[in-house]
Amino acid sequence: MSNVSTQSTATAHLRPIDREGLLGFAEKGRNNPNARGTNTVHTVVEGQYRTISHVRGHEVVVDEPLHLFGEDTAPAPAEVVLSALGGCLAVGITAIATWKQIPLKKLELHLEGDIGNPAAWGAGGHEAAPEDMGIQAVRVRVDIEGDAPRETLDEIVQRANFYSPIGNTVRNPIDFEITLAD
Repeated sequence: MSNVSTQSTATAHLRPIDREGLLGFAEKGRNNPNARGTNTVHTVVEGQYRTISHVRGHEVVVDEPLHLFGEDTAPAPAEVVLSALGGCLAVGITAIATWKQIPLKKLELHLEGDIGNPAAWGAGGHEAAPEDMGIQAVRVRVDIEGDAPRETLDEIVQRANFYSPIGNTVRNPIDFEITLAD
């Protein structure tokens, strides 16, 4: 469902990333395919559903809309998940285009996710199995322009989707543990 184009009204290319740095990072991955890192987030509830997550000196604010009893001061958690997916896919598309030495002129991702909450977050709503809750379908439309034929741009988008860490987190079951703090 990608919207891939090679024509642009703008002549400027997007700001590139460091190709040599990218190639060095890729080499490290080839040499140590089992390497893992750890991302750390500290989330603090301000009240109602508004939270602030502290991430490497940055803040990510999450809230719920008014119809879900929030204050509507920030995106909802599912919207943040879609935002993370869009950002991850954009990183992958940019990296692959850089690797292939294809300058991009435009890259925009439009994401939709179908979600329901009949369980009311487990607060007395419909009894449902975990696999029946959460985002049930995701659609991504990629608007991309670059110095390559449409087929090549589509290959870049599909490769980015295949290798997307967040895309694969959403698609695949993962180990998940939750405990009370000491």
